[in-house]
Amino acid sequence: MSSSLTVIAVGGQTPYEVTIGRGALRELDRYIDPQVARICLVFQPPLRSAAAVVADHLRVGQRRIVGLEIPDGEAAKTLDVVGDAWQTLGRTEFTRSDMIVALGGGAASDVAGFIAATWLRGIPLINAPTTLLGMVDAAIGGKTGINTEAGKNLVGAFHPPKAVLCDLDALGTLDEVALTSGLAEIVKCGFIADPEILEIVWSAQNQIRQPASDPLRDVIERAVRVKADVVGADLRENSIRAILNYGHTFGHAIERVEGFTWAHGHAVAVGMVFAAHVATAMGLLDPTLRQAHHDLLQRVGLPVSYRPGRWNELRQAMAVDKKNRGNQSNMVLLRAIGDPTVVETPNDQLLQHAYQEISGGAL
Repeated sequence: MSSSLTVIAVGGQTPYEVTIGRGALRELDRYIDPQVARICLVFQPPLRSAAAVVADHLRVGQRRIVGLEIPDGEAAKTLDVVGDAWQTLGRTEFTRSDMIVALGGGAASDVAGFIAATWLRGIPLINAPTTLLGMVDAAIGGKTGINTEAGKNLVGAFHPPKAVLCDLDALGTLDEVALTSGLAEIVKCGFIADPEILEIVWSAQNQIRQPASDPLRDVIERAVRVKADVVGADLRENSIRAILNYGHTFGHAIERVEGFTWAHGHAVAVGMVFAAHVATAMGLLDPTLRQAHHDLLQRVGLPVSYRPGRWNELRQAMAVDKKNRGNQSNMVLLRAIGDPTVVETPNDQLLQHAYQEISGGAL
């Protein structure tokens, strides 16, 4: 293995490695048993050329490579797409010892992971994320899923990958929206667990948005370590893993109300500002830290507000949240930097006030 690669271990009952660095994708062979007869390479339309290169690399001996192109973004996360994939695996006689490789952004990891989790009740999966969001969030942790009319990621399974390969060369292809979307999840890790991330992002605001910069690589590795530590201790979100959803209650609501036209990280950024307002109103968080949310996220080009007049739709969407238990709705809030907590969702009046603060307008 190249000395320029960083390997981070994810523990738990099904441990695996996350490899980070330029050229990390060349490490694929290390995680594929020579006896694997079929590999399904799942990819998105913008990655056709890259997928062809990976397929050639994987085509060893008599091994069969089945290319499976899925729609880009959230459009891939439907039962119809998954159903078509099941049909493909059936026609090509995939067995339990065969494998899926996911090449693409967070949606590719979610969908390919769900396909891998459900085909023959589980076949091996390798995630090769090509977006910043995928590298620091979706590809790690074993959460897979698709969307329904009721909400985002409500149908899914826990299915840890065999390995995750974060090839930093892919970051050079990202546009500004995709890059800042990933930065939101990195900043989230800073707020919930690693204050050094926030210091780096603040002090290196120009470099942090440069795909080849050392500060960006530093915060990527730090964010991956945060997630690895959390999911290694709690794969199925029975306790500590819920803190990774900081900003996601309101963020997912924005995504649903906007028909998934907002970038995930942009919605989560606004969700973190919303959560900071709620925590301050509850007396949990110092107002200076609420302002720090606003200033830091805005500094790296992320949105910190949302339009007025949509409260009823947002509140309805928030009611369908994976953190809820029975009739109790929950939110992740901060008491301080690095000190998150899960609390019962405050009353509607307090939530409405937080919404008015970030929208500057009527409900």
